[in-house]
Formats: sequence, structure tokens, C-alpha cells
Amino acid sequence: MKKSNEFRMTVEAKAVNESFCRAVCAAFAAQTDPGVEEIGDIKTAVSEAVTNCIVHAYAEKGGKIYISAALFGDGVLRVTVRDRGCGIADVKKAMEPLYTTKGDDRSGLGFSVMQTFSDRLTVRSKPGKGTTVIIEKKLGRTEND
Repeated sequence: MKKSNEFRMTVEAKAVNESFCRAVCAAFAAQTDPGVEEIGDIKTAVSEAVTNCIVHAYAEKGGKIYISAALFGDGVLRVTVRDRGCGIADVKKAMEPLYTTKGDDRSGLGFSVMQTFSDRLTVRSKPGKGTTVIIEKKLGRTEND
């Protein structure tokens, strides 16, 4: 399907930028006139992806987060959140609910939340190279979808 619009941005991996990233992605999606629930889903999934970059990829030491989003003619929004952090050795294991590498202070639900609030979630990672999370959400659903 052909892209109808897209954007790219780079932000510092700082907690203060998480809400900015969430708001930008929601504002970009707004051109499709999505429902409140769809906007909430996008914000939640993007927040989790960005937070993972900050907390896990860079261990709160800083780095860059690369975000891009595209809208397609079929109403699908694709948001890509990428880092060049530590990477994930076992993506399948990391995506299991309650799995965390950060001990008791983290719930281990980030990927589960992203899956819940998206229609399709793809995670690619290489240790020492970084992680790419692709969140897809169909916007403007009807009762027939």
C-alpha cells in the first residue's frame, strides 16, 4: 500500500521527551480523524516503546531515539521507534509478559502493552547494535472491519 504521508524525527533518550514523542505521533495520526480510543492506543504503545529505549537500550545514560511514522491509503498508521543501544539478545524471551532485565522496579509488561494497543507489533534487535520496534494500527475502523 502506498504511503499518503510520513514524518521522521530524532530526540534525545531522556524521560522528558517521552510525552513529546507520544503527542507528536498522536497529532500525526489525527489527520485521519481517529476516535479517542485509537489515539489513546497510539499514545500508549509509543510511550512504551520510547520508555524501553530510555530505560533498557541506553540504561538511562542517554543516546538518540529515531522515530518515524507513515500513514497508508488503507488507513494503517505505522510508527517505527529505533535506538542504537545495547540491543536484545533474545527478543522472543523479552516479549514474554513479566520478563524484565531490570529487577523488581520494572513490571516487564512493555512489549505486552505494545501488543495490546496495536494491531501488529514487530521487534527486531541485535545485541550491541540496537532495537527497532514497529507498531501498526488501523485507524478509522468501521463495524464491518
